[in-house]
Amino acid sequence: MHWVELYRRRVTTAEEAVKCIRSGDRVWIHAGCNNPEELIAALVARAGELTNVEVSHLLTFGRADYADEQYRGSFRHRALFTGHNVRQAVNEGRADFVPVHLSQVPRLIYEGILPVDVALIHISPPDEHGFCSFGVGVECTKAAAERARSVVALVNKQMPRSLGDAFIHVSRLTHVVEIDRPILELPQATEIGPVARAIGGNIASLIEDGATLQMGIGEIPDAVLLFLKEKRHLGIHTEMFSDGVVALFESGVITNEAKTIHRGKIIASFVLGSKRTFDFLDNNPFVEFHPSDYVNDAFIIAQNDKMVAINSALAVDITGQVCADSLGRSIYSGFGGQVDFIRGAARSKGGKPVIALPSTARDGTVSRVVDVLSEGSGVVTTRADVHYVVTEYGVASLFGKSLRERAEALIGIAHPDFRDELRAAARRRKLL
Repeated sequence: MHWVELYRRRVTTAEEAVKCIRSGDRVWIHAGCNNPEELIAALVARAGELTNVEVSHLLTFGRADYADEQYRGSFRHRALFTGHNVRQAVNEGRADFVPVHLSQVPRLIYEGILPVDVALIHISPPDEHGFCSFGVGVECTKAAAERARSVVALVNKQMPRSLGDAFIHVSRLTHVVEIDRPILELPQATEIGPVARAIGGNIASLIEDGATLQMGIGEIPDAVLLFLKEKRHLGIHTEMFSDGVVALFESGVITNEAKTIHRGKIIASFVLGSKRTFDFLDNNPFVEFHPSDYVNDAFIIAQNDKMVAINSALAVDITGQVCADSLGRSIYSGFGGQVDFIRGAARSKGGKPVIALPSTARDGTVSRVVDVLSEGSGVVTTRADVHYVVTEYGVASLFGKSLRERAEALIGIAHPDFRDELRAAARRRKLL
């Protein structure tokens, strides 16, 4: 049967498509801006007839109704990275959080440690050969779609076509629901504050011409990009990127010509941005998407010379332990790719792993450089993995340093209002 006929036979409504989900099934949801909201709405509408359905995903934007209190018993969320739409459910015990490196999530799926019965995905229309693109996010969803019993695809005329290892053939789709609507966007900051600008400038001082960059989302990565306009031949190898990278590419700062692996290409596994980023991505041979087990593989990352990995933290203690997933006992986010890239950059020739954070929180009333992490806090990046910590007050270089030298360096980039308190704590611990 020709793929066109096969595809047309599988087109149905969202309500009909999700009937393939049974009680006790494990359901995968496409992450980020790919969130298939129409399929989620149809799934949640079946709550009264379903029990014990586990819903797994990374960070998503938009709807996550299955995590609401009223659907307890019908659905239970398994969070591989905790976003705002499921954070309350995780911390109230109605959902489960899995500490895991992003690079290892596809392995969990392939080995059946994280079973997937049904994958709900959001993809582009098929090309002339019957291949649909995963669009603005490949990440771990390709693995889920390859292992699922049933694949329910939201096929969107407005989904950009990403290139690389980013395709699924229509023969793999169990049901197709066609739509034509804009992709969910990540709101972009309208203004970058002075603290983020100072941090961005400090990080930029570590970045040489010809470096390859990984950075996340938010005000600090955006601030870093502001200070790179005079750099030359930068490259990108990152789990994700947003609008700021597009601007630097279009201005000629990012050329990828100095990269030592995938020369000439931006390598990523998803984007979180606005329509500007989506339009840039569409059918663009300068960009290749690959799954997370490749992009976040520390061995692959390390093959990029001058690899600079920029990651954020919620708190750092004076020995260099990094908390990035929790606020005390409360889960806030997840491991993501922080350790993958920190370790990959550390193994890179001329590489620089960077942890960046404002020196304070809560309007300056709380120091983020602390004596000890608050009770219950998780250590995402160990002190042996940390090389550079950056705040608005400077750069602390920790690689190869003793606990005493680390305490001195980190207190030196803490907010001045807290330095005396931190020094006193360090003396009590015999670190100074």
